[in-house]
Amino acid sequence: MFISDTTKDGLRLREFSLDRQGRTVPGALWQPVESTPGAPMVCCGHGASGDRFQAPIPWLARRLAGQHGFSVLSIDGPVHGLRQVGAGGREAFWPEWKREGTAADMTADWKQALDFAQAQPEVGAGPVGYWGLSMGTIYGVPFVASESRVSVAVLGLMGITGPDHYVPVIQSSAEQISVPVLFLMQLEDELFDRGQCLALFDALASDDKRLHANPGLHPAVPVEELASSADFLVKHLSGGSTDRSPTFTVSN
Repeated sequence: MFISDTTKDGLRLREFSLDRQGRTVPGALWQPVESTPGAPMVCCGHGASGDRFQAPIPWLARRLAGQHGFSVLSIDGPVHGLRQVGAGGREAFWPEWKREGTAADMTADWKQALDFAQAQPEVGAGPVGYWGLSMGTIYGVPFVASESRVSVAVLGLMGITGPDHYVPVIQSSAEQISVPVLFLMQLEDELFDRGQCLALFDALASDDKRLHANPGLHPAVPVEELASSADFLVKHLSGGSTDRSPTFTVSN
């Protein structure tokens, strides 16, 4: 059910809280005030230190909803935001990540939130994309792999690593992803090293995948890359064509 409804700068923001077998799923839904049913939607997963409003999600909402008429959906992580446990953030996330079933629970949360959003008459069942880095990829890869409605994804700041129960989950999930993917990584990432990130990128089964790597630590993703990721989603969700053929062939 919706628990708040506000309008600012031409965008409508509605917060909601769902119940999934006793598990609360809090989320936020952005749309233009004058929305078009069936317009594309982007699901945004946040990092381990934030919640459904963590930057750059509001920035993406302003760009995707405000400029392109999309809907943007985000939900709190398993121990974040309105379902915070203890200190929340990374301190609460590390033990949660070690819990078997955490990825399956978040995948089910995302599916229920997406069902709820698309059931709203002013939203409808349009094309769906996914954007999520770091923890947004930890849970985003299993979600994208299992959700046929998602047709394009932005992932990154994460690799093939984690608790023993989780490593085969992300490996097998990545191998099931065949939609176009833009993958972002930081070359001096202090949380996930280059080899782990490249292993995840390599595991993706998509024929249309591209890797953008930049100098800097884990949180230092350039604003330029955020804009590029938004453009990537817009192009694919709006039906734009992408020519991935070689520009020229080098002779032997």
